Amino acid sequence: MVKKKIRGVFSRCYLGLILIILYLPILMLIIASVNASPRNKAIWQGFSLQGYVDLFENETIRQALITTLLLAAGAGLIATVLGTMVCIGMMGMRKRTRAAIMGVTNIPLLNADIVTGIALMLLFSRFVELSFWTMLVAHVTLIIPYVTLSVQPKAAQLNMSAYEAAIDLGATFPYAVWKVVLPELMPGILTGFLLAFTMSLDDFSVTYFTKAPGIHTMSTMINAEYRRGIQTEIYALSTLVFLIVLLALFLMNRRSRTAQREGE
Repeated sequence: MVKKKIRGVFSRCYLGLILIILYLPILMLIIASVNASPRNKAIWQGFSLQGYVDLFENETIRQALITTLLLAAGAGLIATVLGTMVCIGMMGMRKRTRAAIMGVTNIPLLNADIVTGIALMLLFSRFVELSFWTMLVAHVTLIIPYVTLSVQPKAAQLNMSAYEAAIDLGATFPYAVWKVVLPELMPGILTGFLLAFTMSLDDFSVTYFTKAPGIHTMSTMINAEYRRGIQTEIYALSTLVFLIVLLALFLMNRRSRTAQREGE
């Protein structure tokens, strides 16, 4: 009994320590966003929401944010479509062929982002000028493996009997895929899209080497700001992004619990 209590206390302390390590930097970020000090956030100079007001008036940050969201959304959608098509195509292949394709898919995951960024920069510079579209192609190249690895487990669990029955009943291949296969793969597709969107939103190395001069995403803009001191608006924007993600996770979990209760 005593051992169980000691083990329980140790588990709670360990969990608390992990949570502190994870969320203390975010707490410091939130505090910095309401610090009245314009540059040196190590010194508290009073509570102020001016950073949030200036955030919506800063044209540079607004353009960087729009570029970042367009890039992440576009690359995420394209990578999700291509990655899902790869997984559907692998369903009709032999086991060795599928293993070979998955092995090739894992290479970009193990490769350093900076190597991928430099390689793509050299490729693009040889044939085209760097632009928003080169960044888009580079991001799609970077995040396709994440979609494939998210959808593949669902594809492996797919029961082909329903698909074959649809074909036997006269359904065309696209119709059977749309009505039978995709609904079964949808949880993996959504997970892959969210992961791809997040990876594209967070990327710096590939973006830095494949962007055109004058085009900035949030990551490259923050890197440029770091030398002369990060503006309070950046802390405010990061705080808003964190709160939006937190709210989205809360709503998704609540919806999932509601669906489970209705299913019971």
